[in-house]
Amino acid sequence: MRIDAHHHVWDLDRNPQPWIREDLLNRTFAVEEYQAQMRRGGFDGSVLIQNLCDEAETVDMLALASANPWIVGVVGWIDLSADVDAAIARLRSCDGGDRLVAVRHQVQFEEDSDWLDRPAIRRGLERVGAHGLAFDAVIRPDQRASAVRAAREISGLNWILDHLGNPHGGRPDDGWEHAIVTLGGLPNVAAKVSGLGNLAGQGWTARSLRGVVRHALAAFGPDRLLFGSDWPVCLLSGDFTLAVTAAEEWFDDLPARAQAEIFGGSASRWYGLL
Repeated sequence: MRIDAHHHVWDLDRNPQPWIREDLLNRTFAVEEYQAQMRRGGFDGSVLIQNLCDEAETVDMLALASANPWIVGVVGWIDLSADVDAAIARLRSCDGGDRLVAVRHQVQFEEDSDWLDRPAIRRGLERVGAHGLAFDAVIRPDQRASAVRAAREISGLNWILDHLGNPHGGRPDDGWEHAIVTLGGLPNVAAKVSGLGNLAGQGWTARSLRGVVRHALAAFGPDRLLFGSDWPVCLLSGDFTLAVTAAEEWFDDLPARAQAEIFGGSASRWYGLL
């Protein structure tokens, strides 16, 4: 099954998105619009990713997954510092609750570089793992060290590093390379090949980003890399087709089995998809 492991949709009338700063993204992106892109790209299913630190949005996303069986998983949001057990129980009781496969928090928006070291957050993450859910982490460069510590110490939780840990400008540097090697050495960590075009900016090509991708491949292997289009955010520096064709070029020299892992198999296993 070919799976896009990272995309978004939003309805601005129902769930305003205050994080949006770009006119291009300041409109509703409906699930039907994404589905058309997905089908043209040859994908069979997708994982829908939260946008807001708002449990109500996750409820809406689960309902979308219930109505659209090709959305095989939802990565939602809960307050990790509150009663995580109760929050997960609420979400699982909703329409589509069986599609909840992970929790995500935009750690990059937290001012604290060591937010993942906070005792309340650590307890919450441990409970996420106890419920069999993964955790998607999107971090800034200054948060890499705390992400390494948390992933190492909460070994019962599957961690999925969004956007390959956000290498600055889409270029490898010593700090990023070291963090990727360290995280790649932890068996409970996987990484998403997603969102890289926006890091590099307009005019990026598959060749210009090949260095960061191949470094991540060496660290994680194909069994722990997941492709994600990051649609519609990818429109800021390209489009869905460019995101897919670039990724296919990055891995076109790998055996077919390895390519199948990156484009679906890894997502199925790491998210425990239906």
